[in-house]
Amino acid sequence: MTFERLSVLGVGLLGGSIGLALKSKSKSCKITGYGHRAESLQIAQRLGAIDEYTTDPAQAVAGCELAVLCTPVGAFQQILEKIAPALHPGTIVTDVGSTKRSVVQLADRLLPQGVHFVGSHPMAGSERRGVQAARADLYRDALCITTPTARTDSAALRKVESFWQELGMRLTRLSPDDHDRLLADVSHLPHALASLLVLTAAPQALPLAGKGFLDTTRIAAGDPGLWRDIFLDNRDHLRVSITKLRQRLEELDQALARADAQVVESLLAAAAERRATLHRVAGTGE
Repeated sequence: MTFERLSVLGVGLLGGSIGLALKSKSKSCKITGYGHRAESLQIAQRLGAIDEYTTDPAQAVAGCELAVLCTPVGAFQQILEKIAPALHPGTIVTDVGSTKRSVVQLADRLLPQGVHFVGSHPMAGSERRGVQAARADLYRDALCITTPTARTDSAALRKVESFWQELGMRLTRLSPDDHDRLLADVSHLPHALASLLVLTAAPQALPLAGKGFLDTTRIAAGDPGLWRDIFLDNRDHLRVSITKLRQRLEELDQALARADAQVVESLLAAAAERRATLHRVAGTGE
């Protein structure tokens, strides 16, 4: 294994799955978990996701080789401020956040010299929450996006990418801004839409909902606080995505007002054609 002593800061679905995946490959690695609630950390320990736990983030990272930020993105600044004094030179910090510009900037500002940050976004998850939903195979065959900058230490980048590969992930690289711009289209906007579709449907229509509606709105069951932070952190790019969608909705609305069958069908056909390519390209990072 690339790292033998790790700290997982936030032992929920993603953090717990990291621990379970590592333990399935190497019983010798030592994992310290951090969280707010001792009860949840005890569950994580019983499940085998962590070896030990603490509710003190600075204590959690003492002596670790790799610290992984797995809290909601809105908590990253507070966590980085608390762990920075406890990190020794050579320690590597990464994250699993769904936005990248802010955490890269925070790490550059808050981490001490000699401590290396590498932004990561493993594209794996579930609408389920908590360490009880964690799985050792959550990351297998999924895509991980790393977001190096000109200031990223090349050796640390290689180690972090090796770490994700050891969990079975495929890799691609993007700049932090490109990451946030593109993920607004394919992750953040879809979550917003799923949530708004549920709210838009008439209550009396819900008993009639079929598999299509359930599939389309599945991700609306995700953690509201986590997604609030993501939306606000990436609000500039998300608003651009919303504007593009609004233009498409207006195009459809105007075609319906004119009873323009040709435009309605052309929109649906273009979408079907693009959707057909997803099985080939989705999750490849190419």
